Amino acid sequence: MAKFKLKLPKMGESVAEATITSWLKEIGDTIEIDEPILEIATDKVDSEVPSEVEGVLVERFFNVDDVVQVGGVLAIIETEGDANDISENDDAITENVIQEAPQQEAISYVEETVAVAQQAVETPVVVSTDNRFYSPLVKNIAKTEGITQEELDTIPGTGKDARVTKSDILQFLENRNGNGVIAPAKIDPVPVPVKTVQEPVKVQKTPVISNGEDEIIEMTRMGKLVSNHMTSSLQTSAHVQSFIEADVTNIWNWRKKVKDAFFKREGENLTFTPIFMEAVAKALREYPLMNISVQDDKIIKKKNINLGMAAALPDGNLIVPVIKNADQLNLVGMTKQVNDLANRARLNQLKPDEIQGGTYTVTNVGSFGSIMGTPIINQPQVGILALGAIRKVPAVIETPEGDFIGIRYKMFLSHSYDHRVVNGALGGMFVKAVADYLEAWDIKREI
Repeated sequence: MAKFKLKLPKMGESVAEATITSWLKEIGDTIEIDEPILEIATDKVDSEVPSEVEGVLVERFFNVDDVVQVGGVLAIIETEGDANDISENDDAITENVIQEAPQQEAISYVEETVAVAQQAVETPVVVSTDNRFYSPLVKNIAKTEGITQEELDTIPGTGKDARVTKSDILQFLENRNGNGVIAPAKIDPVPVPVKTVQEPVKVQKTPVISNGEDEIIEMTRMGKLVSNHMTSSLQTSAHVQSFIEADVTNIWNWRKKVKDAFFKREGENLTFTPIFMEAVAKALREYPLMNISVQDDKIIKKKNINLGMAAALPDGNLIVPVIKNADQLNLVGMTKQVNDLANRARLNQLKPDEIQGGTYTVTNVGSFGSIMGTPIINQPQVGILALGAIRKVPAVIETPEGDFIGIRYKMFLSHSYDHRVVNGALGGMFVKAVADYLEAWDIKREI
């Protein structure tokens, strides 16, 4: 029987690890090719890990909530065959994998492990206390130089709030190495009120008042990520909004005319979303300073136009798949991209690469009946456009013969942008350009 190592696959350049959220197969279960074995989560997206072979699951090396590095061996699948696929020299395999190594190699491995363990035991462990805070740098120097906790606590601190600095600990080492012994110094209590130190903890742990009839729901992992991302964005960017109303009567009538033929020919539903995304891509080409990000005090002007498309998930959370090089797609290609990403987002089948690299985001609040909104910027971008619901409204229509009242299809475009780098003129002209593209839609356009 051959053994196949199921490894955590690469999931994008910026993804180095993943957390196991659930095992879909138990030891002894029969596995088919491409059948999902477990579910994983990264800081970008949740996904499944399928099997590349068929066989029987014989070993699992991680539990739920364990963090695994990309390339790490997750499990062993026993397959039909003579060759053993488990390599004795595979660096990615975990310590739980049983390797058929020679006895001498096993002994050497054990001796090396014992030596490392002894070194870890012998190395002094230093920690911060209630009255003494030590930075990671100071702790690292103490560990490297063999400074004990008792010795560290005697070092007078010259930093803020009497903290021990790098200079303090190096001076201590110089004195100790020169004299062999250093007299303990009297340390005055750190003049920090206990209440001030504990106050943030008390705020975090303050329970929400509820009665016995209330239901307490734990936030999902995705919900926590979204919550943190939104809060961070508000703390980072100076949000400001511009609103404009667009007459999309021509688009409404044109889509109604061509959507059935389009579906028969392409096998895809022609929604309004790809039409709006095309207009946004054109406007970004016209106003490239909306296609930027901010890093410290520098502005990064993006070469590619990658449109994020906010999509609601069945569990109420939000995810933003990205349409890469959106300005290079025709309407057919845009429609297929929009439908594919939206469908796979709902099925939790997006890959990490497909939700990264966005340069501007569009969200359709109109799908829930909202006529406008004030969306939060998707960092590190500087703008996001909310598409309101399309409504039939009475409007003044100007003609050579005079003005008259007619029924038109209209919608609001709500543009949130980062006022640190985007002024009101640019933010307003950009959303006006989107509206102009929509209102100038050619009702005779071929697709």
